[in-house]
Amino acid sequence: QCCSDLGGICQGMEIGDFVAVLSYTLNLFMPLNFLGSVYNAIVMAIVDLTNLSELLAESPDITDNVDAVPLPSTNASDSDPDIAVEFDNVRFHYPTQSDKKGLKGVSFKLKRGTVTAIVGPTGAGKSTITRLLFRFYDVIGGAVKVNGMDIRAITQESLRGVIGVVPQSTSLFNDTIRANISYSKLDATQEELDQVAEDAQLTNFIDALPDGWDTQVGDRGLKLSGGELQRTAIARCLLKNPPFVVLDEATSALDTITENSVQEALDRLGTRRTCLVIAHRLGTIRNADNIIVLDDGQVVEEGTHDELLALDGKYAEMWKMQLHSTRDANGSDHST
Repeated sequence: QCCSDLGGICQGMEIGDFVAVLSYTLNLFMPLNFLGSVYNAIVMAIVDLTNLSELLAESPDITDNVDAVPLPSTNASDSDPDIAVEFDNVRFHYPTQSDKKGLKGVSFKLKRGTVTAIVGPTGAGKSTITRLLFRFYDVIGGAVKVNGMDIRAITQESLRGVIGVVPQSTSLFNDTIRANISYSKLDATQEELDQVAEDAQLTNFIDALPDGWDTQVGDRGLKLSGGELQRTAIARCLLKNPPFVVLDEATSALDTITENSVQEALDRLGTRRTCLVIAHRLGTIRNADNIIVLDDGQVVEEGTHDELLALDGKYAEMWKMQLHSTRDANGSDHST
């Protein structure tokens, strides 16, 4: 017998029974301590699930027309076969904007197999152009045409299926480099992956990794540098092999040295494709076949780099400002 000295609370209990009761009590209270935090997690999960269900139940604002057809591979018979994309007197503003903002009668054409750059100050409407091309929104007036057809008469799947994009900020899945690049073509062979990696200047980087192609990139690609992220996006776009490519300020967040390296990969991506380049740094689009200058939602100038400099207008002003900024930055670097 034990515990007789505890005031009779456990008088007559064996030491083994006492230890067992104490152990059972502790085992009971430990789950109860976690119950509060688990309950909070369950409540938050229910709220998130409710919000997700509401989001999935939303009907998209942009839907295919009943008589929509797949995008033809060649231009309609009544259109210029050399014109791949056309913005015809496009007027648009976002629902939260007044009708005095947005695009105001924008018209331009992208010739097949050429590089067209769009430049302009912040808020001029550059990114809006790409969103309208993907038909994330419908124009208020005018038309956006691809291969001679109004994109409202084309199925969204076929339209977006022929466009590749390299955005300013690339998002990757928390998976391997192989999975992220092959996302644009799930049945890609290793030979195809090796080729696009070489074209995007990723081969040396991948070969230097301990796990090579099977290296995990982390959530949103956090284990990769900015240049490696962009080259991965370029490789993914190359693997898709689209006839149309959109480069949405693809190098604006990179330093000069990294930008030059990535620019070489972008030049390969643009070979024999129709490219639309949204540019912030004018030095990256000097060799573009056509440069369109947007200001306040309107096309104010259009031409090659040399032609626009000769006009001594808005483009020339932007060019001089960037030259001065570059010289000032280089001067401060040398002084330090």
